[in-house]
Amino acid sequence: MQKITRFSFILAAIVTLTIVGCRNAPSDPSYSTSESLPLYTQPSFEQYIEETQLWIKEHRVFVTDDRDKEVAANAPYEIRPAQPNGQAVLLVHGLGDSPYSFVDIAKHLAERGYLVRTVLLPGHGSKVGDLILPTLSDWQGVVEHHTDLLKQEYDSVWLGGYSTGANLVTSVAMNDPSIKGLLLFSPAFQPRSSVVKYAEFASNFFTWADQDPEDNYLRYNSLPMNGAAVYYQTSEVVRQNLQQTNYTKPVFVIMSEGDSVIDTQFVQSTFANKLINPNNRMIWQGEKPLKESRSIQLTMKLEQEKISNGSHMGLLFSPKNPDYGVNGDKRICSNGQTEEGEASCLNGDNVWYSAWGYRQEGKVFARLTYNPYFTQTMQVIDQVMSDNL
Repeated sequence: MQKITRFSFILAAIVTLTIVGCRNAPSDPSYSTSESLPLYTQPSFEQYIEETQLWIKEHRVFVTDDRDKEVAANAPYEIRPAQPNGQAVLLVHGLGDSPYSFVDIAKHLAERGYLVRTVLLPGHGSKVGDLILPTLSDWQGVVEHHTDLLKQEYDSVWLGGYSTGANLVTSVAMNDPSIKGLLLFSPAFQPRSSVVKYAEFASNFFTWADQDPEDNYLRYNSLPMNGAAVYYQTSEVVRQNLQQTNYTKPVFVIMSEGDSVIDTQFVQSTFANKLINPNNRMIWQGEKPLKESRSIQLTMKLEQEKISNGSHMGLLFSPKNPDYGVNGDKRICSNGQTEEGEASCLNGDNVWYSAWGYRQEGKVFARLTYNPYFTQTMQVIDQVMSDNL
């Protein structure tokens, strides 16, 4: 989803459409496409997990020697609580990401008694070229189907989503009064850049918005135009839903002031005027005070941790996460800085952490990939959900 911030590529493509009309030819296996997308309408979640794992094994371009670990990180999964509270949560990842996005949050929710399931949005989990294949109905369909499966087993079902996933679950919840409430992480209701709306048009002429080496087994680094186009369609649908009515069920929202992907002002306005339950809470990682009484403001100028501001993805993971945490091995140096800065980041030279595109003279920045307030965030989620048991 972070690639949405690079839509100057799309704008440049649109400007040159009358000059060059071509599609980028795949230059390595990661950019190729599968013959079809995996099925997601299995009658049981167990069958869905098993068949999706098999599909990933067959179609994935692996980036490490540990294929089992890669499959596990990219496949849907279920966590059954030791002490069930009778409720369930379905979690939906964002554009370019994987079910691993919720590994820390899902564990916490299961410890609180919730049965937790994640799904894999079609086009993900295999190779980035497969993001050329899905349509809006594919993404809507997998969320709707697995929401229905959960409802067959549980009377109380919550939906949670990150970025694009937040759009999808919000649309489902607003059209299904049986849903208990929503957990929204960096909800991408409206993109920060208005250029994103041209992605569908541009996809007729250019396959790729951005191509980078695919070296992260947890997410894609590149972005096909089609993936951006389908994301934008999810944002159009959720804005239409929000325009039509207020949502009265409980909602938890968290976002960062430094987010370079989403229009945070739109989310603030939506929270204030459309998400009206008095028990709602919004965590705002930033410095500008909010007037909303249901918000919790947390500074992201954390000099001791070498954090300058919060990022789009830096809300999901615990500081203890082995990949994205404080001592994690997935440092993201492609962060919108100069080539010299990126090289210095890769060398580990006095690295600071920020949102994509943030710059400060004399400092080198990697992406902030974890939530320094993770424990407090989970406590607020617990409050929102327990207030409505």
